[in-house]
Amino acid sequence: MFNFRNCLFSAAILFCQCTPNNEHQGQSKSQATPSNDTVYTYKKPSPNGIGKIYKGREIAKVISFSGAGWLERDTRNQEENVNLAVKYLPVDQKSVVADIGAGTGFYTFRIAPKVNKVVAIELQDEALDYLKERAKKLKQSNVEVVKGSEKAPNLPDGSIDLALMVDVYHELEFPHEYLQALYKALKPGGKIVLLEYKGEDPEIPIKELHKTTTKQISKELTANGFSFIKDKTGLPMQHFLIYQK
Repeated sequence: MFNFRNCLFSAAILFCQCTPNNEHQGQSKSQATPSNDTVYTYKKPSPNGIGKIYKGREIAKVISFSGAGWLERDTRNQEENVNLAVKYLPVDQKSVVADIGAGTGFYTFRIAPKVNKVVAIELQDEALDYLKERAKKLKQSNVEVVKGSEKAPNLPDGSIDLALMVDVYHELEFPHEYLQALYKALKPGGKIVLLEYKGEDPEIPIKELHKTTTKQISKELTANGFSFIKDKTGLPMQHFLIYQK
């Protein structure tokens, strides 16, 4: 029988030890200082963290686009059951979806044929250029590429039906501000779907700060006005959590 944990281990360790985005090697210009911050607390950074704490969780370093090859690895579909994850998405042909932290567009271009529009949100310029070129190559005219910021996806209010974050949420440097911005960007009744590696499972070969638990995620999202809807089971490595505005 195929053992995805063993096959994934080497690639996962390499990915999570990639050089982080330079903006996270020190405090970013827009980040509040510990002396005037009422939302976050601070400590000495862990090896894979930025030393910034939100509701008891240290925020993980952002993996740079140099780790893009890991996102597009040939075994990803089998390891993570991506087809099932896409099938689970609460969307239809009228939906407008924001793929937050789209990376290489691994999910973006699998979702695009199923919906009205996908807005691929990225912060890193290299990723933005890659997404634009790939959209042209695949002739996906309903894919829009938008540069987000550390605190917001830069989307109009009430413009999206679903915000999707695949292994991204734990890296948001400003989760409180970002969730507030997403709340505004979502239409009434709009949803957030989070795919996150299961922090409850020590056998999943991903660095601890790049995994999260359902308890922790729900603590953070409900504090920002979102209601928990469902944790869909069946994915071998990730939670599939649905929240609603």
